Amino acid sequence: MRQSYWSQVWQQYRRSNLAMIALALVVFLFAVALTAQWIAPYAPDAYDLDQILVPPGHAHWLGTDDIGRDVLTRIIYGSRVSLTVGFVAVGIYVLIGIFLGALAGFYGGVVDMVISRMIEVMLCFPTFFLILAILAFVGPSIYNIMIVIGLTQWTGIARLVRGEFLKFREREFVQAARLQGAGDWRIIFLHLLPNSLAPILVSASFGVAGAILTESSLSFLGFGVPPQTPSWGGILSQAQGFMDVAWWLTLAPGFAIFLTITAYNLVGEALRDAIDPRLKNVL
Repeated sequence: MRQSYWSQVWQQYRRSNLAMIALALVVFLFAVALTAQWIAPYAPDAYDLDQILVPPGHAHWLGTDDIGRDVLTRIIYGSRVSLTVGFVAVGIYVLIGIFLGALAGFYGGVVDMVISRMIEVMLCFPTFFLILAILAFVGPSIYNIMIVIGLTQWTGIARLVRGEFLKFREREFVQAARLQGAGDWRIIFLHLLPNSLAPILVSASFGVAGAILTESSLSFLGFGVPPQTPSWGGILSQAQGFMDVAWWLTLAPGFAIFLTITAYNLVGEALRDAIDPRLKNVL
């Protein structure tokens, strides 16, 4: 029996032990975020002024911060913020990128020219500083961060989808759909888009890592979620004044950010290689 395309991709993907470890880590982070209220040893806003800057030990595995809050608890709850921002922001800009890229690649001509100029204008601005400028105007919050990241980072997906549609739009299966009377939107969403999903998924995987890093950087600079909301970047920011006496305040969130971003990047690279092994030695 012939294997489906995605079955072949999965078979190729799981040949890499490192890729499977990264995927297991991603699943583990999901489980931690979903079960935070049950597995966290303390409430995220609970503090004890008698336990200020306590080093890692039996009662507090990752120590406490400058007002006696448990660092492990805040790391666990911070995973919710990072993963929520990562996936929602990527979801927003993937939808925008697919829509605009599909229009540009399918219709071409004036539509392609207008959307391509929009992409070029967006690429003229440094994305991170553009996000900082917008957040300084609208105010920092988790919702604003997700929306702003989604509205400023769609260009890569749009260019990718445009290229895929330009490659496929003259293929035989598209011509056959036209002869059967299929409309433009049916061809776009039922014929062209499914054949373009593989590189989109790879780009989205890298995008989640990028969005998590962006959120952590914004929170570190004070433009992220409110200080009372646990986030990895916020924990790092609050630890700046205690680096010489409380090393655990920087080590724990820094390692969490590093581990998460590395895991998503490894998943993206392995997925890219599984989809097209020829790219392994090219990209």
